Amino acid sequence: MAALLLGAVMLVVQLQLVPSRPAVPGAELGQLELVRKGATLQDEIREGAAPNGSAQQLPQTIIIGVRKGGTRALLEMLSLHPDVAAAENEVHFFDWEEHYSQGLGWYLSQMPFSSPHQLTVEKTPAYFTSPKVPERVHSMNPSIRLLLILRDPSERVLSDYTQVFYNHMQKHKPYPSIEEFLVRDGRLNVDYKALNRSLYHVHMQNWLRFFSLRRIHIVDGDRLIRDPFPEIQKVERFLRLSPQINASNFYFNKTKGFYCLRDSGRDRCLHESKGRAHPQVDPKLLNKLHEYFHEPNKKFFELVGRTFDWH
Repeated sequence: MAALLLGAVMLVVQLQLVPSRPAVPGAELGQLELVRKGATLQDEIREGAAPNGSAQQLPQTIIIGVRKGGTRALLEMLSLHPDVAAAENEVHFFDWEEHYSQGLGWYLSQMPFSSPHQLTVEKTPAYFTSPKVPERVHSMNPSIRLLLILRDPSERVLSDYTQVFYNHMQKHKPYPSIEEFLVRDGRLNVDYKALNRSLYHVHMQNWLRFFSLRRIHIVDGDRLIRDPFPEIQKVERFLRLSPQINASNFYFNKTKGFYCLRDSGRDRCLHESKGRAHPQVDPKLLNKLHEYFHEPNKKFFELVGRTFDWH
């Protein structure tokens, strides 16, 4: 009898020593693809906790794109809200196999520490144009709220080229002119990747296979540049955040030529790599670019049930 009592006591002690783990939103047992071989989902997802009660949480909102659409500006503006905790870097979890294969535990470790009432946000612009990403995001959390910021497709192509051009210049490497990418055998080069990224209807169709439009808020990137406050107000409402961001948080910097942020008396602007001048393009070639996107734009407008002031 004494031996039985001793065994029972030891069992209770061992059970008390097993740490409990809070459930992670969106982590269903069906997500076997996210779990490394030989590990359970509970082993894979571990929330880090800080002494002040904050913890790392999987994102409840993702800025999915588009590249050169204004994702960094959107994230910085959204970060003005006290109830938003934003990941600093582009995580590339759902589109890079070397990251995705490490599972949700790795993804969670990339998130900022946040309070229970805060919304965790990450942005990776490549998600929008990556075919596998919508299904993977849906598997993590079908109720997630997605932000998509878009610009005039032609302007986005020029911004795309400009970024790569300056990256090469900083490394003292030569880079072809934009005409060499846009034109092939006297015609518009439809194989140019930057063009493909601006075919919004193609990529949107893929996302709508897994998410309804009420789960995706489209931010007008051109309007965000010209007058950011009304666009951010719409984002606050979509994310069900209390209206905390004010018009006074924005001021136009004449030197830089775009809006900067003012937060608690501290002024800050986007990195100097933002807002760079686009290359001069022959007007005839620019018209070809506008004509090329005319029909794809119409298809996108029909798909989302709204129009944008694009060429």
